[in-house]
Amino acid sequence: MTATPQTPQQEMLASPDSRILAIDIGGTGLKAALLSYEGEMLTERIRIKTPHPLTPELLVEKLVELVSTLTDYSFVSVGFPGVVRHGKIITAPNLGTEVLRGFDLAAALAEKLSKPVRVVNDADMQGLGAITGKGIEMVITLGTGFGSALFMDGDLAPHLELAHMPFRKGESFDQQLGDKARKKLGRKAWSRRVKQALNDLRTLTNFDHLYIGGGNADRLNFELPPDITTVSNECGVRGGAWLWRKRE
Repeated sequence: MTATPQTPQQEMLASPDSRILAIDIGGTGLKAALLSYEGEMLTERIRIKTPHPLTPELLVEKLVELVSTLTDYSFVSVGFPGVVRHGKIITAPNLGTEVLRGFDLAAALAEKLSKPVRVVNDADMQGLGAITGKGIEMVITLGTGFGSALFMDGDLAPHLELAHMPFRKGESFDQQLGDKARKKLGRKAWSRRVKQALNDLRTLTNFDHLYIGGGNADRLNFELPPDITTVSNECGVRGGAWLWRKRE
């Protein structure tokens, strides 16, 4: 991914010997691990529950607590479930937009951890850990809610909140495909909805390949075509390496 220069921090890039702290913020869990420059996980992924209700102060407190045992890193990458611009939270559908909107999460964590921090949408970060960097590649996440990211030849496109666009019966992708819907409908009916969504996304983007991540990716009950594959949840952390380097 090639970042557009904005500030001295955004112009920084990792070197091959850099270690990166990657954090994945989810609706139910906060996860973190240390990565190599190549995205290899150097530690086990650690996890704590996401507190609810959440405030900016509590979020930072819990993230600092989460990573307290992880040391010797130069950069920090964070995947957040919502729209993020220049490190600031714009939306947080499953965590509380009203409370978190406008909060500069990157700056707050940089102050606490004394390291440069980049924050992006969680599906964007998972995609960076999954894609090959060739053609039009799309990533969706099926977890607490629905997330998406789009890439062209390895470059991340501007984030689109497809999750909150109309999907069917007057409801959004998030409402129809999120974890609450899955639990209410059961695996079979929920999987049918996902299959329809995949067809709609194919029409929308003409993707060359689509990757499905998130905690519910392995709950689908139908065979995927060759150009759609599931990916490990570790990609949600591993993608953090690519925020601090260019994809060759």
